[in-house]
Amino acid sequence: MDDRDTIAAISTPIGKAGIGIVRLSGDSAISIANRIFVSPKGKVPGKTTHVVHYGYIIDSASKKRIDEVLIIIMKAPNTYTREDVVEISCHGGIITLREILDTVLAGGARLAEPGEFTKRAFLNGRIDLAQAEAVIDVINSRTKASLRAAMRQLNGNLSEKIGELMNDIMGMLVQLEAAVDFLEEDVEITPYSDLLQTTTRALQKTLKLINSWESGKILREGVRTTIVGRPNVGKSSLLNALVREDRSIVTSIPGTTRDIIEETISIKGIPLVIHDTAGIRHPENEIEHIGVGLTRKSLSEAELILFVVDSSDCLRKDDIKIVKELKEKVVIAILNKSDLPKVTGEEEIKRHLDCAGFSKISALTGGGINELEKTIAKIVFSETDGNGSEPLVTNVRHKNSLLKVENGLRQAQAAIMAKEPEEIVVVPLKDAIEGLGEIIGKATNEDLLDKIFAQFCIGK
Repeated sequence: MDDRDTIAAISTPIGKAGIGIVRLSGDSAISIANRIFVSPKGKVPGKTTHVVHYGYIIDSASKKRIDEVLIIIMKAPNTYTREDVVEISCHGGIITLREILDTVLAGGARLAEPGEFTKRAFLNGRIDLAQAEAVIDVINSRTKASLRAAMRQLNGNLSEKIGELMNDIMGMLVQLEAAVDFLEEDVEITPYSDLLQTTTRALQKTLKLINSWESGKILREGVRTTIVGRPNVGKSSLLNALVREDRSIVTSIPGTTRDIIEETISIKGIPLVIHDTAGIRHPENEIEHIGVGLTRKSLSEAELILFVVDSSDCLRKDDIKIVKELKEKVVIAILNKSDLPKVTGEEEIKRHLDCAGFSKISALTGGGINELEKTIAKIVFSETDGNGSEPLVTNVRHKNSLLKVENGLRQAQAAIMAKEPEEIVVVPLKDAIEGLGEIIGKATNEDLLDKIFAQFCIGK
């Protein structure tokens, strides 16, 4: 597709709504708007910028009114794409939106590809690639903490750190290449001791960003969490208590839950993707056999296990069998039914399982749920809650590029310590610069851009 085309798309979710928006961007956006918009006062959009006009969108062929609208004209370069942009706010019904979009397309625009508005914002220099990727994170945020982290990246928090690193490394490259140019003069442009200090500082900054990946990944993707236990210990009641609604069916009949029930909730700003599973025991029929198999699959993929036991009962063989499947996992043992006389306590569980934490609750009454949430937050996300000012690496592409930067800096550091010639030190430093450039889009290719922006919806 030609990047000079004028593009258009519906920019609001499809369905019934009070307002819907059709967006245009490109050289012909304003002229198309002028042809399909009629103002009751005869005003022509486009004479002024960033002004709202009231009127009607008309069918260009029949001249019949399609809808009553507000139209905003925004002239380049002070727009999202740095091109002329028009936004038509109409009634949010699907028929209305499609009629207006068809009229815009008939007027000379083409349908935008997924993410093409944001891609143009990147290509036209309004945002860098890391900021463009943050747009999709803002849209997909599932908690306030993940939204704050995405907004910091969109506002250039990560890009600023990448820029600082690039400046540090470029400064060393300039000095080293100058030394190569003046080899015959036998002049040391920069002492290797200074280069070593600068390389070490750059490496420390890089490692700090890499180490933020685990926290960033949690905010972006959530923690895969599985509730497990033998039948009828209160697993579904626990899910309902955490979700604050009756999401799972709860009965006194063992084996009620046969399938995996998934919910995403926010606990202290942490997205938890929780699976309520079938109780693990010897299955009595084919359906229960399938349910237990799904439970074991969920267990193998989980990053956090909520192991529920009935504290009003002794540990049974089925409990012990489950314990054997939880080795090497991060487990919080939950002593449910704390409103009843205690039979099983922490000490007995400790004899069988090394747990990251314990929690006493009554899923029936809600007692202890707040304390459980604090325990989960402490274990999963003890160091960062998404409220700080430091950037978090939330994208695996960024992490992989930073690993490339780390490798280049370590090689340069080793070469400097070994007193290798300047032209040898330059090579890994250039690799590090390339890795940083990949993050913000200074070193990229069309295939990568297509892959990134294909994740976006049409209209953003």
